Amino acid sequence: MSRSRQAKRLNVFDATLIVMGCIVASGIFMNPSVVAQRLHSTGLILFAWLLGGVVALIGAFVFAELASRRPDVGGMYGYLRDAYHPVLAFMSGWTALLVSQSGAIAAVAVTFATYAHLWIPLNVPELAVAAIVVTSFINCLGLREGVGTQNVLMLMKAGAIALIIAAGFFGPIAPAHHAAAAATASPGALAVLAMLGAALIPVFYSYDGWQTAPFLDGEMKHSARALPMGLVIGVIGVVVMYVAVTLGGLRMLGADGLAATSTPATDMVRLVIGRAGEGVVGAFIALSTLGYLQTATLAVPRLYYRMAKDGLFFKQLAYLHPKRQTPVVAIVLQCLVSIAIVGWGNYQRILNYVTPMDFLYMVLAAGAIWIFRRKDAMGPAPAIRIPGHPWSTVFFAGVSAAFVVNAYIAFPRDSVIGLVIFFSGVPIYLVWRRRAATTPVVAAAADAN
Repeated sequence: MSRSRQAKRLNVFDATLIVMGCIVASGIFMNPSVVAQRLHSTGLILFAWLLGGVVALIGAFVFAELASRRPDVGGMYGYLRDAYHPVLAFMSGWTALLVSQSGAIAAVAVTFATYAHLWIPLNVPELAVAAIVVTSFINCLGLREGVGTQNVLMLMKAGAIALIIAAGFFGPIAPAHHAAAAATASPGALAVLAMLGAALIPVFYSYDGWQTAPFLDGEMKHSARALPMGLVIGVIGVVVMYVAVTLGGLRMLGADGLAATSTPATDMVRLVIGRAGEGVVGAFIALSTLGYLQTATLAVPRLYYRMAKDGLFFKQLAYLHPKRQTPVVAIVLQCLVSIAIVGWGNYQRILNYVTPMDFLYMVLAAGAIWIFRRKDAMGPAPAIRIPGHPWSTVFFAGVSAAFVVNAYIAFPRDSVIGLVIFFSGVPIYLVWRRRAATTPVVAAAADAN
């Protein structure tokens, strides 16, 4: 096994763009219409995106304080390990590899291929596999190459979204979309809450992803400060972009217009530049999804690398290339599993399997704040603390718990399958723990890295 150490080269700017890259994929190009279809009210639509942004920002502060209190531990994996028990940490990595992260990479790769195959002469599965392979290869070349590519793609994504925002704010208003709607009875308070709850599902999906960035904490310079700042600044940047897109869409299309289309970004750009807008937005979505793939294949394999360093996974996954200092074996593993899911073709349903688990981890992350504050009571203050704690933290945990409950109501069969996959990690953990206990040399070699 290589005794190379991870290179600490990432700064606040890198951390901020990585956080944004972990969040922004294709959702913001289409989900505004889904939200409008479920609310049909300008005020409620805007409120949903603002509320989702507040929840995401509180979550960013939760992870920022965790990252400040526990730097260089591998993100969520290390937080769960140190606050609760290593078995929970292992189960998070186990489900990430089998379904959640690999399934997300597969789904986004297919979305990329669906748009990009209009310009590239490959069918959708072949192009999806090619995208996963290419982004994985770039991240094997070195941290500088991987992060540099991700930063360029994120800045290009931000530019594309800025063009859509500009179209919404300064382009022509679509008169048909602002025609007077037929009078309808105002829904009661309970009905509004139900509508809002349904609308928040695509909003939360659009904002989700900041928790992936801390997997790279071992390669952050001054990680106790750089990563927390990147988490907060990055999520604020995404909230500003998403709310601006929503405001632009409401101005140009109106609430009814947003609800009437499944391609709001395309409609907005088409009103400015004509039918060419369809191709432009298709290119934007392809670019955005490719950027997400680059970020995911950069960050997620660091989770498996960290598990292997703890002696809880194949020791080969703790290998770092001696020159490039990248976890190439872990990157290749993530690549192969994601490709297998593309070939299986059930990647969308796989995300339903683990949605309850993902948000359960959010609840556990919020709980870890109390545990670490008690443990660290006599230690130095963290670089960032959660504003409004404990109420803001309780609010974040409560919203996350409600999302778990909703997933079991909406997808009971899939959620139970996800629970089975989650708990299947317990016997696997016990096997790896026994192996680690009987082969201390492996653990020692991993620590030397």
